[in-house]
Amino acid sequence: MRIGLFFGSFNPIHIGHLIVANHIVEHADIDKIWFVVSPHNPLKDSNSLLNEYDRLHLVRLGIEDNPKFRASNVEFQLAKPSYTIDTLTYLSEKFPLERFSVIMGSDSFQNIHRWKNFEHLVKDYPILIYKRPGFEITETHGADLTIMEAPLLSISATFIRQQVKDGKSIRYLVPEKVHEYLAGSNYYK
Repeated sequence: MRIGLFFGSFNPIHIGHLIVANHIVEHADIDKIWFVVSPHNPLKDSNSLLNEYDRLHLVRLGIEDNPKFRASNVEFQLAKPSYTIDTLTYLSEKFPLERFSVIMGSDSFQNIHRWKNFEHLVKDYPILIYKRPGFEITETHGADLTIMEAPLLSISATFIRQQVKDGKSIRYLVPEKVHEYLAGSNYYK
């Protein structure tokens, strides 16, 4: 099976994530997408992160009605901070019959040279890139790239967290089940 790995903090998962993921699973050469919830991205501040199990729960709520999507907690058992190449190596050993690709925005790909062992990643794993405005791909680093024009919304998890903190509605910014769950919790307040 061909699996696209969509790595992220998903703090929280929102409609923008789902639109991109749905477009990729429908238009790229993959069968499923695993949303890999990262406990700690080494390139981001972890102080504003909700607990990883709570974020995993929100991802599960947000994708439960799509059989092509799966939430993954694989990085919870691995050393922190989470490095994509370590996760890929682990998954490739654990699931030798699966073919893994990495899903990322063109903004992330522009920084891939800063990633741990990025040379190994671009040599051994296909990368599915969704274009983001202002971040053109000018250097491929020899990677097997598929560049896609996925529909994008200008929604960020940072904006959503601020909305919650300010007591404003996040309806339609996150999946309805995530909205309902967050409304009944103290997350991000």
